[in-house]
Order: sequence, then structure tokens, then C-alpha cells
Amino acid sequence: MKLPVYFVSHGGGPWPYIPEMQASNARLAASLADIPRQIGSKPNAILMVSAHWETRGAFAVMGSPSPSMLYDYYGFPAHTYEIQYPAPGSPELAGRVAQLLSDAGLAADTDTTRGFDHGAFVPAFVMYPEADVPMVQLSIDAGYDPALHLSAGRALAPLRKEGVLIVGSGLSYHNLRQIYGGGSAASAQFDAWLQQVLLDAPPEQRAGLLERWTSAPAARLAHPREDHLIPLMVAAGAAESDAAACVYHESQAFAGITASSFRFG
Repeated sequence: MKLPVYFVSHGGGPWPYIPEMQASNARLAASLADIPRQIGSKPNAILMVSAHWETRGAFAVMGSPSPSMLYDYYGFPAHTYEIQYPAPGSPELAGRVAQLLSDAGLAADTDTTRGFDHGAFVPAFVMYPEADVPMVQLSIDAGYDPALHLSAGRALAPLRKEGVLIVGSGLSYHNLRQIYGGGSAASAQFDAWLQQVLLDAPPEQRAGLLERWTSAPAARLAHPREDHLIPLMVAAGAAESDAAACVYHESQAFAGITASSFRFG
């Protein structure tokens, strides 16, 4: 069985752990919670490509058997700095990921000290609240080269037949300085382009269009710094010939922006 691949918009901060934020993220929560049903069986492991882990010059793979927590947000209630998501790591999967990348000519190192950041543990908690699926994180490269990350996804595609769920975790819109200003219009324009590229364009044309994402309407207004878009490139590369479906779409998500998540395969 070949598992699908996902790119998910992970929302803002540790929202599932804050009652006041749960209502405004109810549709996002429902979409994430539905992923196990869509897959049909529990995966052997999750490979999470989070926008919140950047390395330069080589990809890094989380290698700890018991990853710690990384509270990479600020200004939230005190209890959110005590969250535990005790999913085990998988040094075996980390080694497999590093080897696949290396075999494709992509530099990769193993990091045994890295903990789960909120781009990983937030969606994972909603998907698998029992924390009973091993999870390994893969960094993105700080150069943000779309072609490089598409290539990384292609290299990792064999994992789909090995029971590994590949999830790119970011946001379809990420401009925090404008989120309460022009974010509504810019996010809608860029999201419409994403929908067209991912859902309507032939899969064989998808990579080329994604590589040229800066030519999309409102591209730099939606992603002045494309860290939250780059995980999409890995997901799309891992499912290059597969059709895509939109599994979450909200035109009035938190702060009034348009946000979407996608499944490939």
C-alpha cells in the first residue's frame, strides 16, 4: 500500500492547547483529525517536514529515539510551555531518510538533539492525540530553493510504500506583519493560484509551476519569506505523478486569511 502525502497549514502557535483558539480553528482541527480516516490504517511512522526547522548546506534528520520538546513560539499562556507530545522517534527511519537523500546526491546529516517544534507536534497531536505513531522531523534548507526541495521529495518517495506518512507542515499564507492588514486579499489571491496549480494543472506540469511560484499573484505579499511554503515542495516532489485534492479550505481562517491544505495521492 502506498500512502498519500500531505501539505498541511498548521495554524498559529499551539492553538489546539488553548480553549480560546480552538473555536476559530475548528475546521482546521476537523481536517487534521480526518487524516487517519483517509489513510485507513495507522502508519508505521510520520516523516514531518516542518517550516520551523531550517538548516543550511545539508538537510538534517531528527535521530533521537525520544525527542524532546521545542517551544518555538512566544506570548502564549504559561501552560503551553509545558506541553508534552511523547511520540517516539525512530533512529531507523532517520537513517533511511538520510540514506535516500544521500543516494540522490543531497547532503544530509542526523541530529540527535533536536526536539519537536510546534510545526510538528501541533498537527501531529490533532492527527494522533495518543502520540503512538513514531515521528521523525526533516529540516528544510535555508536557501529555500524550490527545485532542491522537490528533489528531496522525489528521493523520499519510496517511503510511501514503507508505511511512512510524509507530511509537509507550513501555511499556505505566512506574512505575519500584514496578516491583520492586507492579509485577506493577498492570501485569497495566492490561494487561488495554489488551487489552480495543484488541482487543475496536469501533475507533470506541477513541479515547473511550483518552481516559479514567485510569479504567482500576490506571491511575495503572501510569502515574503517562504519558509512556510517550502514544505509543500517536498510533499509535491514525493507525489509528483499523483493527483491532488484540497482537504482543508477556509476563506475566513484565523485573522481573516484564506488557508488551505492538500493531499497528494
